[in-house]
Order: sequence, then structure tokens, then C-alpha cells
Amino acid sequence: MLIRLGYDVVFDLPVACPMLLMLYVHPSRSANLLQPDNLRTEPDLPIENYIDSFGNRVGRILAPPGRLRLWNETLVEDNGLPTEQAPAAEQWPVEALPPEVLSYLLASRYCEVDCLADLAWDLFKNTQPGWDRVQGVCNFVHNHLRFDYQQARSTRTAADANRARVGVCRAVTHLAITFCRALNIPARYATGYLGDIGVPLSPSPMDFSAWFEVFLGGRWYTFDARFNEPRIGRVLMARGRDAVDVALTTAFGVAKLQQFTVVTDEALPASGGR
Repeated sequence: MLIRLGYDVVFDLPVACPMLLMLYVHPSRSANLLQPDNLRTEPDLPIENYIDSFGNRVGRILAPPGRLRLWNETLVEDNGLPTEQAPAAEQWPVEALPPEVLSYLLASRYCEVDCLADLAWDLFKNTQPGWDRVQGVCNFVHNHLRFDYQQARSTRTAADANRARVGVCRAVTHLAITFCRALNIPARYATGYLGDIGVPLSPSPMDFSAWFEVFLGGRWYTFDARFNEPRIGRVLMARGRDAVDVALTTAFGVAKLQQFTVVTDEALPASGGR
């Protein structure tokens, strides 16, 4: 399967502003790219690229005052398979976990593990540790939170979302991650492209989305509490502890968003001629 990816984002900057841009396909998917994944800017600016501590590719710019346009279009090859399912995947005890995953058991900016630990055990103590327990978390969060774009709020934490019972995909993901960590299951935040591929077309087409990954049976698996079903065409951009670590754009100053367009559609392969 071929997936056409792209975005067109415009900011208005009253003064010069340093920015970090996490708008690339994740390095783990770079081998699937059939076209260059080059961030373009208008005006044309030098971009410093680096890999952060979570393995994400980041662009760094100093944007001048005025209109700033960020855009790109690329083509990625995907296996076209739904999200992998592994019901037999086991939960490892904390003392057996690799050191590099231990940080994904801890509280973070949007995931207040300490605040929700008692509730997590009350809700899921009767579930089987491992895959079944994570699926139980997804089932609860999927039904507990009402998805509403109009209720999006950048400061909403997992505990806030649990109380308000509303949020967008980042709030849904933060709550699921927090419950998993409270249950001693390493969980990390993921963001990327997720189009309406293999599902009925939505009046509000999908574009960028958030989901999460858990460490079970010695490896990471993808879960999505918002949709709570296997999906096709998920293209990872970044991973981290929570949304703080994977912000698509971070401005160290005032940057007023003027336009935000995303494309993530199945593309037809080029037909061969005689």
C-alpha cells in the first residue's frame, strides 16, 4: 500500500522566533519512504536537523518576523495490515524490565500516575496482567471519555480528562498511558499520521493523531484507546513520555497559527505503460 503524506502549516510571527519542528516521518520508517521527506519553509530558511533523546528527528529554525509557511509532501510504503494483535503477550515484573523502559513507568507532565494509581487498581485489579489488562484499560477509556474537538485544551492532563470525561486524542492517550503505568506496564506516547484508510469515510477526515505503545513480552505494541480497534495506515512521526516530548511545533515566542492542513490518503501506484 502507498500512502501520500503531507501538511501545509502557516504561522504569523510578530517578532523573530526560534522553533523546533517535529514534522518528519520517524527514522524507524525512513526505509519505507519512496520520496524525500524534506521540510520546506517559506521564506527559505536554514534548518538544523538532529535526533533527540527519544530517537525522533527534529528540525530547528530561527524564523523571522512575518508569515511563516511550513510544508511537505512525501510518499510512504506501508504493509497495509491492521495494527498487530498479540493476546498472549505477557506483562513482565518490574524487576525484569530493561533499564531503558523504566522511565515509561513514571509520572510525567500530562500523566499523573500518583494521582490515578488507586483508581487504576480499583478498576482493573480483576483483569489478567498483560495484553488483557491493557485492552481493559482501552475499553474503559474509550467508553469513559467523550471525544470532542471543541473541548481541546493544551493544559488538560490525564486526571483532568478523567474528571471531565471529555477530550481529544491526546487526552484519551494520556489517560490510557497513566492507567497502564500505574499498573506497572511501561507505556509511551506516540503521534503520527492516521488517515481514514480501510474504514468508512468520516465527515471530519483524520490527519495527525495520537496513540500509545506498551512494553509486553519483551517488545513494544501499539494500542489506540480512541478508536479501540485495529487500524490500517498508521505512520509514526514521534514517540516520548507524553505530548510534551512530541509536539509537532514548539515556538520559543509568539507564533499565531493561521492555517493547518494535513493529507494522509491511500495513493494509487503509478500505472505502467506499454
